[in-house]
Amino acid sequence: MQQGLTKTQITIMAIAAGVCAANIYYNQPILKAIAESLHTTESKVGLVAVLAQAGYGFGLFFITPLGDKFNRKKLILCLQSLLILALLGMVFIQNRIGIFAMSLVIGCCSVAAQVLLPMAASLETKNKGKTISIVFSGILIGILAARVFAGFIAEWLGWHYVYALSSVMVFATMLMIHYGLPDAAPQFSGNYAELLRSAIYQTKRFSKLRIAALLGALIFGVFCAFWTTLTFHLSGAPFHFGSDTIGLFGILAIAGALAAPYIGKLIDNGNSAKTQLYTTGILLISVILLKVFPFSVIAITVAVLLLDLGVQATQLINIAAIYTLDEKANSRINTIYMTCYFIGGALGTFAGVQCWDFGGWQAVTFQLISMSILAMIVALYSYKKS
Repeated sequence: MQQGLTKTQITIMAIAAGVCAANIYYNQPILKAIAESLHTTESKVGLVAVLAQAGYGFGLFFITPLGDKFNRKKLILCLQSLLILALLGMVFIQNRIGIFAMSLVIGCCSVAAQVLLPMAASLETKNKGKTISIVFSGILIGILAARVFAGFIAEWLGWHYVYALSSVMVFATMLMIHYGLPDAAPQFSGNYAELLRSAIYQTKRFSKLRIAALLGALIFGVFCAFWTTLTFHLSGAPFHFGSDTIGLFGILAIAGALAAPYIGKLIDNGNSAKTQLYTTGILLISVILLKVFPFSVIAITVAVLLLDLGVQATQLINIAAIYTLDEKANSRINTIYMTCYFIGGALGTFAGVQCWDFGGWQAVTFQLISMSILAMIVALYSYKKS
């Protein structure tokens, strides 16, 4: 096995991870367009978004552990091949049930991004924190850019072209992975049932994983609740922003993701536990700004930058920490962490919508502050244990 990863290989991983992860979120701004093309209502095609998320959750638990049992490079290429077929299915299938089925498969196969992450951790030998941060930045940028990309393409070309262009991008990254990345040998020799039991066992095995999973669930809950309800807030009084203007805030959020390599350097310098106190503090400051200045575009802009930086940085520290636990079990450990992470996001989204219905933006910001305080308490507990 080669000693460490080159800059080109790290870039390939980051791009491929972002391109794969983006596929889960393309549907959100184009549900209305899909509904119109099928001559039905948005509520009747809303299952497209749900199934994409459900498929991703299914893939996280049942597919990503296979990265410890099989050659990770071959697993990624297999998932990407299936993903391309599902994306093309979205282009050509003209009925609701078929589109539902393709959405589920797209979600499942998009977990190739979560196989790339532990692959990067296992192949890197020197600047592990920085490398992981770059690859995860690719995932987050893909997630943030997906809504903007899908909305723009659907507006000018039609929603089918969103998935057609995505299939081309996935194929391009397949070629990059095939020719640019080394093989990653499996580390687990048991059967599939033993692999899943072993994944669950990692939770009992490492207290650091339990703490990281709880913290990750909380911060992603804040992230998802904020971005879901921000659309409601900015489309109403006194803003009355259109979807294109609201989408610009997603572009703004990418700036926070670009700070990841600098956070990675702090992690590699051994300041992770202390740094995590600062990053959760940044998250708390951002949501307090939203509470105190609910109708200030400037305050919301600053809050978007700080919130994204806080979530991104905390997540990177978590991932770097759990990948030091057992290199042979990286995929199984990642499975547990990311499953909890996305459960936290789903619960945060649900709570955010309920708070919006109950008390509008003020109720939402109360929820965001409460979850951010809990996250900071968990980070403080982690710091005292370190």
